Amino acid sequence: MTVPVTEMSARARDVFRMVVDSYLESGLPVGSRTISRFGGLNLSPASIRNVMQDLEEMGLLAAPHTSAGRMPTEGGLRLFVDAMMQTSEPSDVERAAIEAQARGPVEEALAATSAVLSGLSACAGLVMVPRGEPVLRQFSFLPLGHDQAVAVLVGADGSVENRVVDLPQGVGPSALAEAANYISGRLSGLTLGEAQVRLADEIAKGRSALDTTAQSLVARGLAIWSEDGSRRPVMIVRGAANLIDHAADADLERVRQLLDEIEGKEEIARLLDSARGARAMKIFIGSENKLFALSGSSVIAAPYHGADGRVVGVVGVIGPTRLNYARVVPMVDFTAQTLTRLMA
Repeated sequence: MTVPVTEMSARARDVFRMVVDSYLESGLPVGSRTISRFGGLNLSPASIRNVMQDLEEMGLLAAPHTSAGRMPTEGGLRLFVDAMMQTSEPSDVERAAIEAQARGPVEEALAATSAVLSGLSACAGLVMVPRGEPVLRQFSFLPLGHDQAVAVLVGADGSVENRVVDLPQGVGPSALAEAANYISGRLSGLTLGEAQVRLADEIAKGRSALDTTAQSLVARGLAIWSEDGSRRPVMIVRGAANLIDHAADADLERVRQLLDEIEGKEEIARLLDSARGARAMKIFIGSENKLFALSGSSVIAAPYHGADGRVVGVVGVIGPTRLNYARVVPMVDFTAQTLTRLMA
């Protein structure tokens, strides 16, 4: 476990910051002689080595292989990002490039914005597309046998979707018809989430006029679409080729692992989806999330909002843990603000 920054001496903080800054720029371990050349410390290489050794014992730095240099641990990067990083706002050119893509049809704008964010950050750009939750117009159950039925949902936009539903034992045609009539008559015009809330409210207040079996059927009919949507999050990835850079040549296995993780979009989409509940930026560093335990990757993600102020999606980047957090974090934040204005 790493120490709080308040327990570090001023000398240790200065050396630690220089090591991290140099490592994030070069991707290479940093030696004491390199730090001594930066100036401003008035410390000999031997004194700097002693401080770096102390930082290593604190769990903030590590010496890879037999190298004489040090590099920040994931815990050290977390401390740096949370307590020491000095961010730099996007330039006017970068802002203009992001804003230029956030226009036109929403999904096209999201894809274009993700692509430009990828180019500016030299990472892979990620964006969660708002889920198109259907608005109910009509609902019916078609029996398949004794224990299954087909649930048919007709949306307000005319779309029709079918799902197979397992039925409680002993359910007959009359219960299926009662449940379908209730959904079509009482819940029409609502999204699935709104329909589930109203059903729960009417049952709690004794207003549903449904028996226990019909209540269970209605709940199952509504839930199957919610469950299906959560299993199929929509995510756009742009710029994965940026992850194969010159500094990664010596660590191609890590890059292959990261590309495999991106290819299996579902797990990363779930990770991004966890940021939907956040009010601000979420930063996942390396093995803090088990998904990246092998590849040693970082994700920076920020939610963006719709016209009603609710979170509708997440935008971010994925790259190596040594990415330029001070530059990329505000860039992702600005992109999220831009997409919020697009959705308004």
